[in-house]
Amino acid sequence: MTGNGIPDEFLDGYARILEAAASTGRRLTRDEMLARRELGERAAEAGFGLRALIGAHLAAARAHWPVTASTRTASPRDDSSGGTGGSGASGSVDSVLAAVEQAVDAFAEGYERAQRLAVRQEVAARREFIDDLLYGRSDPGRLAERAERFGLRLSYEHAVAVAEGFVAYDEEDAVPRSVEQALISRFGDRSVLLTTKAGRLVCIAPGDQGEVLAYFAKQAFAATDGGRVAIGRPRPGVSGVVWSYEEALNVLDLADRLDMDGPVLHAADLLVYPVLTRDREAMTELVLSTLGPLEAARGGAEPLIETLSVYFEAGCVAAEAARRLSLSVRALTYRLERIHKLTGADPADPVHRYTLQTAVIGARLMDWPAKTF
Repeated sequence: MTGNGIPDEFLDGYARILEAAASTGRRLTRDEMLARRELGERAAEAGFGLRALIGAHLAAARAHWPVTASTRTASPRDDSSGGTGGSGASGSVDSVLAAVEQAVDAFAEGYERAQRLAVRQEVAARREFIDDLLYGRSDPGRLAERAERFGLRLSYEHAVAVAEGFVAYDEEDAVPRSVEQALISRFGDRSVLLTTKAGRLVCIAPGDQGEVLAYFAKQAFAATDGGRVAIGRPRPGVSGVVWSYEEALNVLDLADRLDMDGPVLHAADLLVYPVLTRDREAMTELVLSTLGPLEAARGGAEPLIETLSVYFEAGCVAAEAARRLSLSVRALTYRLERIHKLTGADPADPVHRYTLQTAVIGARLMDWPAKTF
C-alpha cells in the first residue's frame, strides 16, 4: 500500500521499467504498455481516483529512482568531460523520465477507457430502466429494485410531467441538461428523475412534492421557447408511474386537438374530457345528430364549428368572440343565427348551449368533419 492509500498491485512492474530505462535507455515494450493499460482499467473499476493514482506513480518514481541514473548524473567525470560524459548523464535521466511519461500515459489511457465504458454502460442501463418503467414492461419487484439506483422509491406515490417543445430532444441536448441543472440547484436531491422520451422532456417526482413539477414546468416552458407541459396525477407503485405518464401524454394530445392555450395543463383539471370520449359510439351519435346539419352551410361545417368553439370559450360574450374571430359583432350574430336555423339549437339558450358545447368538444376530439365516421 502506498502512502496515499493506493494498493501496490497497481504499480506492479513499475520499478523494473524505470531500472531498465536507466540502464539501457530503452522505451517500454509493447507488453509493458499493455500491462500498464490493464492496470489502469482495473484501478478505474476499483474506484480509485486518477489524481491519486498518478501521484502514486510519481512518488514511486522518486522512491525507486534508479541508482544508475542518479550516479551518472552526479559523476565528477561527467562534470569535467567537456560534453561526452554530460550527454550520457542527460541521456540516462531523460530515458527514465521518458519511461515515467510512457508508463503514466498508458496507465491513464487504460483508466479513461474503463471510465468511458462504465459511462456507456450506465447510460444504457439508465435508458433501459426508463423504457421499462414508462412502458411497464418489467417485473414490478425487480423494477422497484432498479429504481432505487436512480433515486426513486416506487412504493411511494409519483407524478409525471411531460414537456413538449417545437423540436425533439435527447438527454445529451442543452435543453434537458439546463432544466435538470435548474432543478438540482433549486431542490438538490429530492428523488427526482429527469429524462427524455420520444423527443419530449419527462420529469418523475414524488407525488407529495408538487412544487418540483411546477418548477420543472416553468423551466421547461422557458427552455423550449414556449413549449407545452402536461402534468399527470400522482399514483403509487410502478403502475402508478406508467399511469401518470400516459395521462400526461393524453393531456398533450387533448390540448393539441382542442387548441388549448395554457402552457401548463393538469390532468386533474381536464377529467371531463376522458369521460366525454369514453363512450365513442354515443359521442359520435351526438356530434352527427347535433352538428351534422351544419355541413349544408356554404363553406361546410368547420367555420361554424370554430365559431361555436370560440363563442363558448369567450363565455358566450358576442363582442369578445367577434374580436377573437376578427369579425364584426353583426357578422358573428349572423353566424349564430345560421347555426340556430340549421341545427334547431340556439347557442344563446342555456338549455341548448350545453348540448352544442358538448357536441363541439366531441367534434374537436374526433377531428370531425375532417374525418368521417
